[in-house]
Amino acid sequence: MDEQAVYERASMDTSVGYGETPALLVVDLQKGFTDEENPLGDDLTAVVERTNTLLEAGHARDVPVVYTRIVSSHPSCADMGIWQEKIPRLDTLMAGSEWIELDDRLDVAETDHVLEKRQASGFHETELASMLVAWGVDTLIVTGCTTSGCIRASVVDACAHGYRTIVPAEAVGDRSTPQHDANLFDMNAKYADVRPVEEVVSYLEKA
Repeated sequence: MDEQAVYERASMDTSVGYGETPALLVVDLQKGFTDEENPLGDDLTAVVERTNTLLEAGHARDVPVVYTRIVSSHPSCADMGIWQEKIPRLDTLMAGSEWIELDDRLDVAETDHVLEKRQASGFHETELASMLVAWGVDTLIVTGCTTSGCIRASVVDACAHGYRTIVPAEAVGDRSTPQHDANLFDMNAKYADVRPVEEVVSYLEKA
């Protein structure tokens, strides 16, 4: 049995579609990841631009927007636990450093919300789940970086929390194209609908 047939046999091509009440989750588009001067960073200009397209549509319809950023508040990054041992240069993301600041090119509105996290998922030990419940959200649109890391972790948790999860394909990015492509494929098969940005914008414009 070929690879495509394996997925089709398992019905791993099912779309969950959009709900009635969306929110936008912008994951870790902070300078530590969007500025190549940081060892963790890469050129994510296109991701920022496409995220801004989604933000424009969302802001126009008063869709809630939440940004996450990775921030350590402990001198030895103990608040990140074993994750920082696995990726030692997470130590650049210390509170007060320029690297924790959101990318200046993002269209951040005064009504948007910024959460700090210390693990890959935007849900892990943050107030995100409580906020989404309070807003009555049923659809979470996830943008940002990295596709194989914090995007994937947030998407898996969003699915586990019962949200229709949408990943705008051109609005997420990674350091590695093969990892980006593989994780988009896998998330679409198991946890989310990976859709074109243009389609997601059209949905937001009607929200």
